[in-house]
Amino acid sequence: MNLNRKIRVGISHGDINGIGYEVIMKALEDATITELCTPIVYGSAKALAYYRKALEMPSVDFSLIQRAADAKDGVNNLVEVMGGEEVKIDLGTPTEASGKAALAALERAADDLRNGFIDVLVTAPINKDCIQSDEFHFPGHTEFLEQRVGEGNKALMILFNTSLRVALVTTHLPIAKLPEAITKKTIVDKLTIFDESLRKDFNIIKPRIAVLSLNPHAGENGMLGNEEKDIIAPAIEEAYDNKILAFGPYAADGFFGSGQHVLK
Repeated sequence: MNLNRKIRVGISHGDINGIGYEVIMKALEDATITELCTPIVYGSAKALAYYRKALEMPSVDFSLIQRAADAKDGVNNLVEVMGGEEVKIDLGTPTEASGKAALAALERAADDLRNGFIDVLVTAPINKDCIQSDEFHFPGHTEFLEQRVGEGNKALMILFNTSLRVALVTTHLPIAKLPEAITKKTIVDKLTIFDESLRKDFNIIKPRIAVLSLNPHAGENGMLGNEEKDIIAPAIEEAYDNKILAFGPYAADGFFGSGQHVLK
């Protein structure tokens, strides 16, 4: 990251028949965004023109650029990823064309992120079905970005608000496949990544991590499942031995309602 300029935030437009452009334009309508960072949308000038008219938002202006390196501070920038070709918008209907457009933006943005032309990437929603192709065979953004820019490191999905951070051990899996994906190594690996992220990205000096159960009531000592005592609890112990303050497993079905997540 170049500390002599504003943070460059890349934004992929997602599925052009979805809510991507609406969300992006409504976010960038706030003039303070360009005071904080330099937005670079990877998208289509023709799709943008369509949505500006459809949403009656002509005041949201963009500077059309050929590459992220040409981005200007103080304005919203648009990198054309469709080569100026016509785009057919079918609102609310995922199509092969909308999947192709989503992939074009995502690939260009990921390449620029890997090469340091942008500092962070925000992704508008894709349709995980119509984006599938020979170039994209992933269940979601997370797995694609892990391979494309991870450089061998594992990705971790974190959901958060001002007071709570929740990390996921598994992502984009059918419920029927969850038990086989829950292994001691996977849990320890995710706890290690989460602990590091809480310290580095969230500036939490001494993070404490509550680990939730797979089965109802945390398995009830094996009566409702053995994963907690055979896999999850040993993983927590190993993480704790590695100086990671992990606790549990707590019953996931009652954890948040009981207020246990509000740690003092």
